Amino acid sequence: MTNLQTIIDWIPPLLRGARVTIALTILATSAGVILSLFVALGKMSKNPIPNKICSAYIFFFRGTPLLMQLYFIYYGLPQISSVLTINNRFIAAFIAFSLNSAAYCAEIIRAAIQSIDKGQFEAAKALRMSYAQTMRLVIIPQSIRRLIPPVGNEFIMMLKDASLVSIIALTDITKQTRSISSSSATALVYVPAMILYLIITAIFTFVFHKLEKKYSVYV
Repeated sequence: MTNLQTIIDWIPPLLRGARVTIALTILATSAGVILSLFVALGKMSKNPIPNKICSAYIFFFRGTPLLMQLYFIYYGLPQISSVLTINNRFIAAFIAFSLNSAAYCAEIIRAAIQSIDKGQFEAAKALRMSYAQTMRLVIIPQSIRRLIPPVGNEFIMMLKDASLVSIIALTDITKQTRSISSSSATALVYVPAMILYLIITAIFTFVFHKLEKKYSVYV
């Protein structure tokens, strides 16, 4: 029977796993948002080459499971060429999650940009601003406020999807939970693990809610 001391002993490894989960989510989502801006602009481009490349990128990463993408980057790339081997599990997970997040955030950014009134483009054109200046100085700053709710949702989804990294033996919360469960021959460790996920999710949900109330155009 599991006693209180046993549960207390589970907490340190679960918290170590939480650090990995949180770090991966923050870094991957941040990199994904930055990359997604270029992907979104590429898809909106009137030039057929970047348009087709970015559209194919979004289609691929949104149309295939994140788990398979992670498997391919960590296990598949080395079989194509030893040069592509990624020995660091965290970096492999970071690359997979960033590329996946960029595909979803690109559609979010594209929708936000296209939601800006066309009069803004016409006004910028009247001021003889180039397309790049219009996007950088007028459109994108206004779009940022519209991005907070959907990007917040993407972040929370990424936080929960981070549990997939346990399949490449990265010691996140899920991997630590499975290790404890195997060594102690009990599945009760999943209870504090789920509670920890709930706490982390609640904290970041609260943060994004505050940002939404402060900056979003939807409130």
